[in-house]
Amino acid sequence: MQKPSIPKGTRDFSPEEMAKRNYIFNTIREVYHLYGFQQIETPAMENLSTLMGKYGEEGDKLLFKILNSGDCFSDISDNELMERNAVHFANKACEKGLRYDLTVPFARFVVQHRNEIAFPFKRYQIQPVWRADRPQKGRYREFYQCDGDVVGSDSLINEVELIQIMNEVFRRFGIRVCIKMNNRKILAGIADIIGEAEKIVDITVAIDKLDKIGLENVNEELRSKGLTEEAIARLQPIIMLKGTNREKLAVLKQELAVSGTGMKGIEEMEYILDRVDSLQLTAELEVDLTLARGLNYYTGTIFEVKALDVQIGSITGGGRYDNLTGVFGMDGVSGVGISFGADRIFDVLNQLNLYPADSLQTTQLLFVNFGEKETDYLLPLIAKVRAADIRTELYPESAKMKKQMGYADTKRIPFVAIVGETEINEGKVNLKNMLTGEQKLISVDDLIENIH
Repeated sequence: MQKPSIPKGTRDFSPEEMAKRNYIFNTIREVYHLYGFQQIETPAMENLSTLMGKYGEEGDKLLFKILNSGDCFSDISDNELMERNAVHFANKACEKGLRYDLTVPFARFVVQHRNEIAFPFKRYQIQPVWRADRPQKGRYREFYQCDGDVVGSDSLINEVELIQIMNEVFRRFGIRVCIKMNNRKILAGIADIIGEAEKIVDITVAIDKLDKIGLENVNEELRSKGLTEEAIARLQPIIMLKGTNREKLAVLKQELAVSGTGMKGIEEMEYILDRVDSLQLTAELEVDLTLARGLNYYTGTIFEVKALDVQIGSITGGGRYDNLTGVFGMDGVSGVGISFGADRIFDVLNQLNLYPADSLQTTQLLFVNFGEKETDYLLPLIAKVRAADIRTELYPESAKMKKQMGYADTKRIPFVAIVGETEINEGKVNLKNMLTGEQKLISVDDLIENIH
């Protein structure tokens, strides 16, 4: 008989993996709460009218569409079926789709509930999203996003607090990180002053490769994209930007002096750095001009977090956007947000073995089962142990001792309690430490003390 399986690009999570994932989600949740963020959830499926056209042509293709329940062929003629036009068929046979990210549902939520929301609205959301992508290592068709956004406020204090949130989350995880920061307005200013405004993406993509391919090859790539020698020459001091964050901004101030947009970006970055300087961050904060994520989306500050001790892509990213809700007819709602990459953080914590011993929430104590009489005696006693917040199991059957001990080993339960006739008579418990093999006869109160 064939073993059952799951769709490509999806995963099962074992109890141990779930404990690790919950440790990640709970840590992120606690830090969001510290800063006044509140949790929302939106449905797994949205109306396709909400999702279509929001992610570009590529994104539309990657949406999982849901066939209408009942007779999905009712509105489709035989001729239309014979045409075998998949897009046309989906438009008629599907009204709903699985959400592709948490941002568009969030925008829909804000517009739909605008009369009940207090602005600025600080929300976080930890839910799965679905993409009909080709699965490969590290890329799944179902994965979780952990987004936090503040909408309805232009204040850069929000950016400062998001830096603090990222810093605190990774401090709690024990992951050494660098928080990289850029500003869309600075990138626009650079493209402006060299007269290549429409080539902003080509320029940043090329500069981003400096570490990998070196200056000569970066300049060669810029030529291949049609930049003039004059424009490339103007770019050199910017490509070679080195030094502290303040030194980088000093060079940019000279280079971008004639660009109003560029100077506005520098001013925003200085405001954030001035505030962050007075805070004790454990993470590095680095101004990085090669950071160019979501250029068609972000309008101000851009963030990305890199782990320093593991080779892996960015583990958190985000930025400021000007018009989240415009696509739903509510203009002028500015926002700034970040998204923690839970799957990548999971990989980093595994590689560096950084899970705290107790984060797995496994059983701490197993009571051996000798039979009905002992069980009746043990149930109220176990209730008392659980009331002291000790995760406890009673083996359900009076199986052979070897089998019960094997169960404790497999589940890595550190303590086993043995209570037979002798122990009952004395009102004591025989407690075995499974790591050291040491055994002692103690009272229930001492047992609770010992395990705590």
